[in-house]
Parts: sequence; structure tokens; C-alpha cells
Amino acid sequence: QPMDAPAKGKAKLAGITGAGAAALLIAAVAQFEGKRNDPYQDIVGVWTVCYGETRVQMKRYTDAECKDMLADGLADFAKPVLARNPELAGHDPQLAAAVSLAYNIGPKAYAGSSVARSFSAGQWRQACDAFLKWSYAGGKQVAGLLKRRQAERAICLRGL
Repeated sequence: QPMDAPAKGKAKLAGITGAGAAALLIAAVAQFEGKRNDPYQDIVGVWTVCYGETRVQMKRYTDAECKDMLADGLADFAKPVLARNPELAGHDPQLAAAVSLAYNIGPKAYAGSSVARSFSAGQWRQACDAFLKWSYAGGKQVAGLLKRRQAERAICLRGL
């Protein structure tokens, strides 16, 4: 695999979100998700690989493949977030936080969330605070999810 292969996903993401949001997003989500090169079952039993990817063949991937997959996957989630909340374009911290949330909960859940509704209503601080509602899995609050939501909220609040 060529050394520049991970740049394909990164270039795709930057083309959708802008370079600043892309860099913030890749760093944050990589930290939140952690990376496993081999497939595993997540906390609710969903097969996952690399940085939380569920939409690919479950097999072993290299570090470079995982990084490219993350950027490419984030690009796929950025599109529906920006379609739902076009007002986030050019607001790197809020966009990065919103895409991180959508990557974790899914674009449909994001689209119907109080986070998305609050951004649409121009209530940006309220949108950032609403991230904390998404700290449950299997009906129970999960410490790791709460920590992630607190970090996403902190990113979201930057510059507001």
C-alpha cells in the first residue's frame, strides 16, 4: 500500500468539512474510539474494527488502512450532518463535535436528536449541552460514553 493512501480519506473529509474541522475530527474520534486492527464486538455486541467502523468487512487491517477508513467514514457521516445542519459549515469545532456524535450514534439518530434541532433553532449552547444525553448504551449510562460526550461538548463550546 502506498504511503499516501491514508490521504485519500483525509482529502475526501477535508473537501466536505474543511481542513480545520477534518483535522480536529480525525484526532478527536481516533482518541474516542481507540483502534483495534482485529474485529471485536463493542459494548452492545456490534462487530467493529479499527476506529469503531461497522460498515466494512470484518478482517485484520493495517494502521494505515484503519486511518484511511476513519477519515473516509467520517466523510460519509459529515454529509448527512451538513445536510441536516447546513449552518454548521465553517464552524469547525461545532461541526467536528456533531460529526463525531453522528459517527457514534448514526446519522438517523443524529438527524432526529435535540442536538440537531437546537443547532437548527440557533441555540448553539443548548445543542452542545444536549450531547450529554447520548451517554447511554443498552439503557444504562456508560462512563466511557459520558466521558466522550463531555469531550465532544467541550469541543462544541469552543468559540461560542
